[in-house]
Amino acid sequence: MTSNALDKLDRAILLRLQADGRAPCEAIGEQVGLSASAVLRRVKRLEDSGVIERTVALLRPEAVGLGLVAYVNVRLEKRQDHGKRNPMDEFRASVQNWPEVVECAALTGEMDFLLRLVVQDMGAYSRFMMDTLLRHPAVQDCKTSFVMDRVKSTTALPI
Repeated sequence: MTSNALDKLDRAILLRLQADGRAPCEAIGEQVGLSASAVLRRVKRLEDSGVIERTVALLRPEAVGLGLVAYVNVRLEKRQDHGKRNPMDEFRASVQNWPEVVECAALTGEMDFLLRLVVQDMGAYSRFMMDTLLRHPAVQDCKTSFVMDRVKSTTALPI
């Protein structure tokens, strides 16, 4: 389903679900002018088409003992040993197994990846960096910035 296939009602439903993924279809229906069953059908269609990827609980990191957020820019070695996997592919696969990394984006420009780490404290950050990230054979360089304050944090898309 493309964004052009979303009508005004789909967008209204999605806006409400982004604000509260557990909102009952009855409440959404009242807000958008549809019956609960019509909302349910639309939500099911949006799920089946992949517009709604999944429904999750969003946790406040501090509430679960994760008080440090860091953004780490990573540059990889570009050389590839004959017969080995591409360093980019190797790194992408490794990142999937690192729970401290809650987001990883491939970048253009000087650095190759941007990681968002969520860890307990500076000790946990240091252990991850020294024992995991910097030991990865494809990693050439890292630069870290620490979050001092979350000015805006949302998962809602501007649809």
